[in-house]
Amino acid sequence: MTATPLGSVDDLVARALAVHARAQEARLGTPADLTSPTTAAPTPVRTLIGVAGEPGGGKSTAAAAVVAGLTRVGVRAVVVPMDGFHLAGATLARLGRLDRKGAIDTFDAEGYLALLHRLRTSRSTVWAPEYVRGVEESIGGAVEVDPRVEVVVSEGNYLLAELAPWPAVRSEFDEVWFVDTPAGLRRRWLVARHVRFGMTPEAAEAWAAGPDEAAARLVRATRGRADAVVDAGRLWPDA
Repeated sequence: MTATPLGSVDDLVARALAVHARAQEARLGTPADLTSPTTAAPTPVRTLIGVAGEPGGGKSTAAAAVVAGLTRVGVRAVVVPMDGFHLAGATLARLGRLDRKGAIDTFDAEGYLALLHRLRTSRSTVWAPEYVRGVEESIGGAVEVDPRVEVVVSEGNYLLAELAPWPAVRSEFDEVWFVDTPAGLRRRWLVARHVRFGMTPEAAEAWAAGPDEAAARLVRATRGRADAVVDAGRLWPDA
């Protein structure tokens, strides 16, 4: 697959609008001017866009920028992060996985898949979990997705992974984009985030070089399966 390059916030928002328009047409059978306040489907047809990428690569920032841009043009959108499906610290300790938290087998992938299916099909309010940094645990029912929400943007490391059930996760999305971030910039952001939430600089560097880098290698190999690639170096040239 040759992925479309995206290098600005305007590119991201335009792509999201195009994806949403195609999804509307495919499901409702009629074209829609999504930026017109006079155009409204009787029942919103929810579009799901995934944002994948390596740890610390700017996925959350990109997802938030897309939602803000869609909101500005009158499309109701919300971010639902994959990180809400981190297994609890006590569970990871019991399973012997706490020292590599963030690895692919430290998430409730089946639970995430079930949520995505609900987001796509439910016409009632859906409550999603959210991972709280500093607390380092997921909080259930923290993100509200009400029936008026038209686009859900969900960001996470493993959206394009081949290990089951991740291909089924991928199939719930209308598109999945990959945030491609220069290694040095990503490492700097990652270490700064770890320090901001309580690690010493030494511990932050060690975690970034250990568990985070192991996850990054797996995620990097999935880039070729993305529908579009977000060029983080162009998106944030002053970072």
